[in-house]
Amino acid sequence: MRPPRLSLLAALGGAAAFGPGVAGAQPAYPVKPVRLICPSVPGGTTDLVARLVAQKLSEDWKQQVIVDNRGGAGGIIGTEAAARSAPDGYTMVLGTMSNLAVNPAFSRHVPYDPVKDFAPISNVVSAPQLLVVHPSLPVKSVQDVIALAKAKRGQLSYSSSGVGSTPHIAFELFKLSAGIDVLGIQYKASGPAIVDLVGGQVQMMMTGVLALMPHIKSGKLKALAITSPKRSTVMPELPTMAESGVPGFDVQVWFGVLMPAGSPRPAIMAVNERINRMLGQPDMRQRLVEQGADPAGGTPEEFATLIKSDLARWIKVVKATGVASDDRQ
Repeated sequence: MRPPRLSLLAALGGAAAFGPGVAGAQPAYPVKPVRLICPSVPGGTTDLVARLVAQKLSEDWKQQVIVDNRGGAGGIIGTEAAARSAPDGYTMVLGTMSNLAVNPAFSRHVPYDPVKDFAPISNVVSAPQLLVVHPSLPVKSVQDVIALAKAKRGQLSYSSSGVGSTPHIAFELFKLSAGIDVLGIQYKASGPAIVDLVGGQVQMMMTGVLALMPHIKSGKLKALAITSPKRSTVMPELPTMAESGVPGFDVQVWFGVLMPAGSPRPAIMAVNERINRMLGQPDMRQRLVEQGADPAGGTPEEFATLIKSDLARWIKVVKATGVASDDRQ
């Protein structure tokens, strides 16, 4: 009878690490530092959101949340690392529409299943993309971009954070919708893609508001349109893509927190509660809105539904644009 008794004691001890329960004398979760994998190099939108989340959770828990940047392959490398991590409640990942919906829609050979390999915790923010250009490009509107691209077919270029990433697919959708030919230059992450755009090595980009705002405010980049159906409260003067002559254009990126599948439910709910509390704080909401993002939040089940529905949507979109990999044709 000793093995069952030892198993029971181990189970009780493990449960106690995630909060008050049968063995309530143990400290509540987390009892040690938590790792938050960011599937991007420093400097991009994903990294900015990850650091906001880590900072707020660290302050709330009085326990360190360490951002572990694992950039490359449009977010696939870091996301796979999270999927393969031990489901002990101490590894999280910042999942994005790119790595959980667009990349898997682009190819069936992505080395993780966005639905089966993760335990969703909460959506954090949603944010539209911006169409931005280098100031040296002689354009003032989306229609100017379209006219110039048609006049210089294949001579203009745009940067993105990798093949199959949201910035890549979003711009390809723009090309399809507007009937233009622009060369895509693919980088390993949004950070270096933005650096080369600011430096003038490429002329255009379509990516998240959070990472672009500092460069727009400094005059290093020029914003032409926003990809959401309605205008931004932060930049109300900026027209939507639809208002700019690209009817029905709608791309909004979300960023949420997940754990590897099989992670303890008490840990998942503990993080969910903290994230929703964080998003309800006026200073946090104001900070996000000022950066062009909308606070999200919600339950793990609602986030799971969002991932599934967007995966189905983007499978259709990547096929329509013709950029799906061979196994999605």
